[in-house]
Amino acid sequence: MIISFVLSDFSNETVFNNSHTTKPFFYKIAGTWGNHEGSLLLWLLVLTLFIFIFILKTKNQPIKYKLLTLIFQQIIIIGFFLFLIETSNPFNYLFPIPVEGLGLNPILQDPALAIHPPILYLGYVGSSIIFSSALAATSLNLVSKKWASHIKKWILASWVFLTLGILLGSIWAYYELGWGGFWFWDPVENVSLMPWLALTTLLHCILVLERKSILSSWVIILSIATFTLSMCGTFLVRSGILNSVHTFANDPERGLFILIFLFILIFISLFIFFFFNKNEEKISHSFFWLSKETSILINNWFMMYFLSVVLIGTVYPIFLDVITSEKISVGPPFYNKLLVPFLIPFLLMMAIGPRLKWIKSQLEDKIYLIILLIISILLAYLILKNFSQNILINTVLISSAFYLFFISLRDFFVDKLKNISQNIAHFGFSIFILSILFNNLFSSEIITNLKVGETFENSETKIVFESVNQKQETNYKSIIANFNIQNSNGEIDKFSPELRIYNQPIIVTSEADIKTTLMEDRFIVINLVQNQNFFNVRYQVKPFMLWIWLSVILISIGGLLSFLKKRS
Repeated sequence: MIISFVLSDFSNETVFNNSHTTKPFFYKIAGTWGNHEGSLLLWLLVLTLFIFIFILKTKNQPIKYKLLTLIFQQIIIIGFFLFLIETSNPFNYLFPIPVEGLGLNPILQDPALAIHPPILYLGYVGSSIIFSSALAATSLNLVSKKWASHIKKWILASWVFLTLGILLGSIWAYYELGWGGFWFWDPVENVSLMPWLALTTLLHCILVLERKSILSSWVIILSIATFTLSMCGTFLVRSGILNSVHTFANDPERGLFILIFLFILIFISLFIFFFFNKNEEKISHSFFWLSKETSILINNWFMMYFLSVVLIGTVYPIFLDVITSEKISVGPPFYNKLLVPFLIPFLLMMAIGPRLKWIKSQLEDKIYLIILLIISILLAYLILKNFSQNILINTVLISSAFYLFFISLRDFFVDKLKNISQNIAHFGFSIFILSILFNNLFSSEIITNLKVGETFENSETKIVFESVNQKQETNYKSIIANFNIQNSNGEIDKFSPELRIYNQPIIVTSEADIKTTLMEDRFIVINLVQNQNFFNVRYQVKPFMLWIWLSVILISIGGLLSFLKKRS
């Protein structure tokens, strides 16, 4: 398939629909999976590759377990293979052979989006091994500490890839779509977030199962749920049900096929869970209220709540459309109102939980927890005193994020290399939440219409529209607007956002110009105003943008270190 794209073999229908001779070499390769048929072929390749690695890496596991895992994985592979052949054959041929192709959607012609699908698929499809392995272990009654240690590596690998895949998609949306945001609660974004929430919960459950033979039902259910949510995502993206910038072809036949396949998989997995999951070790499983496993269990419930909110927000508009033909979109206000209040106890639990011992913990020598909480509240209040209207909820939210930040930071000095992977991941998460909060609270935006030579000025910013020039590239023509922007300190920056007119297909895209510093991003994007000779200019100052990306990389490094750590 890649060779067909590289050689511009337009006798292949997929190449004809998604490539063009003037397209840069890198995007010819990326075009292979930048479409429905090619991405399914990649999905199938990763499924096969993962089971191959699984067989190589599980030499010391029972032969029946390996065989059963292989059978379940093979059911998934055959299902996708039939789907590919019946509805989405990537090797349909055209005759007579066209001279030129139709080209790739220009917003997909981007480095981040070229490597985003393969990395995301490694996360999605990695969950298929967890699913197959959990069903095999349940069937043979092998869900134990030993099995938990073995499957943990696969959970970590999938989790790291999924985290990085979501990050790349988010960075792409930030600079390519020209809206200046990094997360829009778009249904297709939610589709990748839901398996991530389930996988993160599963990761914490497996840590408990590794030490004590408890939470085994949680582990099995979450293993099934993670892959089911990945499959649901595939169904929603490929059926044309969702209306989004990320969705593929609108083809009900494809959607119906995946839906039937999904129901078969869910039925098989629930049947195995209810008939084979024997909780023989009915030892007293009452958790002591103050212990590490209790804190993990509480945070599991929070994660399940977050997952439910995202699932309802994504699926409810679809059901409403089917039942009443009424179209609604669920946006950030819905998620903010339902998620933010519960984020506060979640962050506090995340800060205190790792300090507790397994089985039973005492509260002695925890005076520093109270001191750091007081410092966090004072710091949050002082930061918000001059800025925010809704000071109560924001103070509590920011102080809980600061609390996690200070406690994780203290652990680096006190624990040194002990629990380093957990500390890095939790520290990264605290920076992530703080960066998002400050970004939302302190962002500013100017939207105005300007002609060449005109100036916009307010108390903070002066925007001077200097000139416009043009540039011709192989596959697009570029209109470059040149701006001088002066901030309140008198510093002047030059910005050159672009409008690109692609030759095949003929589409106009806006390319933002972004100046990134450690503390803020300054972001400008232009659009043509129809039948007018001025441009619509959107200029944003986005604090702590860089820290959002860095914090997610930190979280991924935490997962990677845990993956590389040798079991003692």
